[in-house]
Amino acid sequence: MSSPENAKKKERVISFLDLAEKDEISSSRPDNAKEKERVISVLDLPKKDELFSSRAENINENERMFCILDLPELVLENIFERLSLADLCSMAQVCSSLREKLLREMCPSLWEKLLERKWGKLIGNAAYRRWQSYVASRNGRPFSWTRLSLKKSSTPTTSTLPVDSTLAFYLSLESGKLEIPAQIYYGENNYRGLMLVCNDATVTYDSRANIFKARYPSLEWQGKQVTTEWDKVRAPQVDTHPYMLHVSDCLNDLKPGDHIEIQWRSQQCSAYGWWYARIGHLEQCNEVDQDHCNCHYDDTIVVEFVQYSLNSKWRRKIINRKYHLQEHQGGYYGGIRKLRDEEISKWMSFLPSPDEEE
Repeated sequence: MSSPENAKKKERVISFLDLAEKDEISSSRPDNAKEKERVISVLDLPKKDELFSSRAENINENERMFCILDLPELVLENIFERLSLADLCSMAQVCSSLREKLLREMCPSLWEKLLERKWGKLIGNAAYRRWQSYVASRNGRPFSWTRLSLKKSSTPTTSTLPVDSTLAFYLSLESGKLEIPAQIYYGENNYRGLMLVCNDATVTYDSRANIFKARYPSLEWQGKQVTTEWDKVRAPQVDTHPYMLHVSDCLNDLKPGDHIEIQWRSQQCSAYGWWYARIGHLEQCNEVDQDHCNCHYDDTIVVEFVQYSLNSKWRRKIINRKYHLQEHQGGYYGGIRKLRDEEISKWMSFLPSPDEEE
């Protein structure tokens, strides 16, 4: 007969399977400590030396310990998705069977999900090109699966990975070995002259502090490294070099009320930044009578930088719709891109309150 302790562990696993079938436990990773504790308490995994007791020849079938490897593949993958990278690395050290599942059988499906969940918003075409260059620079040398631990006394153990695998990509990002192109938001806590602008940079991830280290290509920032948080980093939105003019495809469609980003730089030898703005009405337009607004037919457009007060000299700029690469009060305007709803919401989170305006 099974021991009471083993019976309880089996009941917890069955309870977990029932919850999974009813979709009461989301397939996404728990976002708070209480949910995580609930999952752990329901599962109550066996200790390391008990994992393979179900396969030991000297234990009676009726009294064998339940093994995590006995779980269905989909449930097992669901469990793995909830673990941190450090936990997955530790699990891979337990035995060759678990390591095989993590590195081979469930790769790339598991790691594609984990990569998309954590890094999806930061990985664009530029990041993939950087990854391909990084892979090519290794000349076919495989990557090492290294056990991650915050304890300096722990001894790393390694295994090799295919050079171009999704897991290798994931680990290169997590370890900070891969530097990828990104853009950094400047928001409410920065110098007002740089309010609501996004600058190109290259970033590496610091997993211990959960922050990014950024380097800027602009001459004004060259050689200076800054740190920034996840919510201030995004993938480049266009495949345009920071020093090059973006070719706009929305100029003929722009009308009052549209939310945009526009390139601007202080001098021709500087890199462009992407500034948030809105399209406003021309002075001769009667804004009250929207039915008779003809601003979208005019060759000039009004760009309103709403982060500045109404009496600020930076609030409104008149730009030629067909040719706007021009010097204007000490700066150069470049391309324009129209924003999607989710991008607008992001910029609104950085918009200063009225009492903070210039």
